[in-house]
Amino acid sequence: MIPKSSLFAFDNNDSEVRGNKRRNFLKFAAGAVIGTAATPLFGSQPQNPAVPSTDMFKGFKSQKIQTTGATINVVSGGQGPPLLLLHGNPETHVMWHKVAPRLATEFSVFAADLRGYGDSSKPEGGEKHSNYSKRAMALDQIELMSHFGFEKFAVVGHDRGGRVGHRMALDHPDRVTKLVTLDIVPTYDLLHRVTNEVATAFYHWFFLIQPSPFPETLIAGNVEFYLKYMMFRDMAHSQVPAWMGEAAFAEYLRCYRDPAALRATCEDYRAGESIDMKHDEEDLKRKITCPVLVLWGKEGAVQKYFDVLSVWRERALNVSGKPVAGRHFLPEETPDEVLLELRAFLKP
Repeated sequence: MIPKSSLFAFDNNDSEVRGNKRRNFLKFAAGAVIGTAATPLFGSQPQNPAVPSTDMFKGFKSQKIQTTGATINVVSGGQGPPLLLLHGNPETHVMWHKVAPRLATEFSVFAADLRGYGDSSKPEGGEKHSNYSKRAMALDQIELMSHFGFEKFAVVGHDRGGRVGHRMALDHPDRVTKLVTLDIVPTYDLLHRVTNEVATAFYHWFFLIQPSPFPETLIAGNVEFYLKYMMFRDMAHSQVPAWMGEAAFAEYLRCYRDPAALRATCEDYRAGESIDMKHDEEDLKRKITCPVLVLWGKEGAVQKYFDVLSVWRERALNVSGKPVAGRHFLPEETPDEVLLELRAFLKP
């Protein structure tokens, strides 16, 4: 959903305001064009060297764990019941840097990069995008937690991570004790309830699924411009907002500049509308059996276009939830409120 203040919303009757918006947009777009000219095309950029994120996760250890299908990058810390944190697109495990260290006072916390994201490995898409099915991505995390000796654990997933958590709870009901999803409705329901408004708000779903290398090439032209629009949705403010912080954004930008990450992100979404839909259709009569907490942003598109609790109650037996302050990136926008809800739900 594009805010009314967006440079793309020229609906103000004041001609001077409209003119200022247009001039600001052209100035920003000119920067994007310059960036495009200075940035190599998709496939020609060198991969960025890994930069440890543990400075944002005091007391945490960084490791890479080999699973059957991928190498998963993870930071871990704390003591107590095991808790797996899964990020969304276009971020990495760094999105948990405001809440993970505080959760680590009560839990053994594992914040992992999904396959294809961050510093995890980025396999080819495979037949029918199967290497990026949520089933395959969920199995990575099951094997990750087994590596650390945990056969049962709670999962908190934001955005794509919530979709991986949803599939994990269906495929491995004996492993997931509790599930939290942040600012999503199930993939099947979103794609079967598309209206003009939903398609506009979730435009990237339909852009990223286009055949390779179309979306990858366009994004690679100016990755920073794309990320800022994806995350902040207001080109009038090209600076990174305080709620995210320059250090976190720099990490997302570093990771997303890897051509393999662009390909993997698109494969994730291509799987979402193909093999994931097949798996979801096969499981329409099955429900998640563990307790589920659903949180979503009061100012976001999910709140505007979906009856979130009703949708999730069609997919799980025991669902609670509420809207919280923020738009979409809730662990960074409103960490205190998210932390309060997580602690109340996850306590043994």
